[in-house]
Amino acid sequence: MTPTSEVRPAGDAGNPTSAPDPTPAQIKRWRQYLADELAEASVYRDLASRRTGEEREILLGLAEAEGRHETHWLELLGDNVGKPRRGDIRTRFLGFLARRFGSVFVLALAQRAESRSPYEEDEDATRQMAADERIHEEVVRGLAERGRNRLSGTFRAAVFGANDGLVSNLSLILGVGASGVSTQIVLLTGVAGLLAGALSMGAGEYVSVRSQRELLEASTFNPEARTAIPQLDVDANELALLYRARGMSIEEAETHAAEVLDGMHQEKAEAPAADAPDEHEAIGSGFGAALSSFCFFASGAIIPIIPYLFGLSGITAVIVASVLVGIALLGTGAVVGLLSGASPVKRGLRQLAIGFGAAAVTYALGLAFGTSAG
Repeated sequence: MTPTSEVRPAGDAGNPTSAPDPTPAQIKRWRQYLADELAEASVYRDLASRRTGEEREILLGLAEAEGRHETHWLELLGDNVGKPRRGDIRTRFLGFLARRFGSVFVLALAQRAESRSPYEEDEDATRQMAADERIHEEVVRGLAERGRNRLSGTFRAAVFGANDGLVSNLSLILGVGASGVSTQIVLLTGVAGLLAGALSMGAGEYVSVRSQRELLEASTFNPEARTAIPQLDVDANELALLYRARGMSIEEAETHAAEVLDGMHQEKAEAPAADAPDEHEAIGSGFGAALSSFCFFASGAIIPIIPYLFGLSGITAVIVASVLVGIALLGTGAVVGLLSGASPVKRGLRQLAIGFGAAAVTYALGLAFGTSAG
């Protein structure tokens, strides 16, 4: 049989009448593509149902675009469409998450799904469809970025705090334990490390947030200066200098200052306001940030001492602690990967390698110091 690509080049696949009868392998592949497109459109509609405004319209637009792809495969299949098939397991899982959560995690997964489109290499998909999928990936990336920005501060504190607790306390426990001290000393060291690290993280975050807030307050326009505007000399004043200090060019500053002063006569004087802060740069209270950092660090730092709390000791406790920490590191790394649109497996393994690398160094040092002391 003459290959399909010789009869219907990519880009002209939308005209099924010019094609020979499809092979069973083609029919099977087209049916799967159709099922996947239906499932992806459903995912976008489910996500749209949990949003409002512009984001809702964008997601519904993506669902409509997937509908065009459905039509392409339906036309190719014709009478061979057969019984409806289920989308692949990843798309079905994505749909399950979209119906129940609709969060940035789902958008991040959808972004990865769009990046894996097979249409670039499939001769039965049109060039337009392959281009659509590339653009869909960028659209979803843009929507996911909004969610990433909204939670970036909290998420950063959570991941960094938990990872610091996991790695630092595991390293501390392994280093001290390798020196040959008793189990009680190892447990006491772990608890002390948890409290010291969590308090340090909390105090540092409090100082950081308070300092940032004070810097922002120092750069914010003083509202009391508004009362000085009506008393300014129209012909000689420093209002243009104020606008220049806030980033305007000489011409823009002078024009804007003239508009403000002209507005005074119409009782519409405006204050030279500072740039509105980005909603994604909002900083919460110092106490709230300190408490969050304390809890995040403690939640990670308690994991390595769990086996010692349950009475384990020696190499058994070390192995159990390492396994528990390893699972936690894989989890936090996978979450980072999902949110960043990268491979969760690679990010998880990277996190694991970094954590275990630090712990191995301190364990080796503990062994060396223990031998020297002996």
